[in-house]
Amino acid sequence: MALFWFAIPGLIVLLLFHYVPLLGNAIAFQDYQPYIGIMHSPWSGLDNFDVLFNGDDQFLRALVNTLQLTLIQVVFVFPAPILLALALNSLVSERIKKWVQNVLYLPHFLSWVVVVALFQQMLGNTGMLNLFLQAHDVGTWNIIGNPELFKSLLTSQVIWKDTGWGTILFLAALSRVDNDLYEAAAMDGASRLRQTWHVTLPALRGLVILLLILRLGDALSVGFEQILLQQGGVGLENSEVMDTYVYNHGLIGGDWGVSAAVGLVKGLVGVVLVLGANKVAHLFGEEGVYKS
Repeated sequence: MALFWFAIPGLIVLLLFHYVPLLGNAIAFQDYQPYIGIMHSPWSGLDNFDVLFNGDDQFLRALVNTLQLTLIQVVFVFPAPILLALALNSLVSERIKKWVQNVLYLPHFLSWVVVVALFQQMLGNTGMLNLFLQAHDVGTWNIIGNPELFKSLLTSQVIWKDTGWGTILFLAALSRVDNDLYEAAAMDGASRLRQTWHVTLPALRGLVILLLILRLGDALSVGFEQILLQQGGVGLENSEVMDTYVYNHGLIGGDWGVSAAVGLVKGLVGVVLVLGANKVAHLFGEEGVYKS
């Protein structure tokens, strides 16, 4: 019973900051005016959802950019911790492995403000890279502020910042693999690559599926703070995503109802993706997030 008392503060925080704010979704169906509040703002039905039904240009641009970044991150960012964990697990020396892990974990604890500033100092027009190229009479390379390279820049920043931290779960799963399986595979003549394919990867399959399902639930969130900090250099056409659309039209533009409607739809899409992916996982014999 005493353990339940310890859980009460966490439950209160969860209730106040995650469930009570859900009541604010009523704004999506109102002509919301901040100075009169939710209780007195007139209801507008589905008028705020016209940007979804009628294809508002700014919304469609944000949607396309979001889907592109989501696809890029699933293809390149999601597998990165898995590959890094496999590489770390292959290290023989435990001392070297721990040292490398500690170094790789550090970027995760940096805020996006610091990460963006570091990349600007390295890759900006007057950054270390261009200063080096100028010193050797080589033309400069415009990376920061280049709209064509913006999505690649975002992806590289995410990989650098979070890949090391993402290996924790995979390394924990790999530590539970019985060494007898590797020895048996080696006795059967399996190479290191075959051992990885037939022993290591099957041990990670359940965890990979679980994390992929959870990632799909957050698929339309592709880095609000990271993108907002760099929008000014590339323009909205190339950088506007769903989260920044909600921010720019809600807090900045005062179009609260439309922003709430877009945010609500984004959340519903995430729920549908999680439920659908979890059902597919059950069809392949995996537990997924929950059992049916």
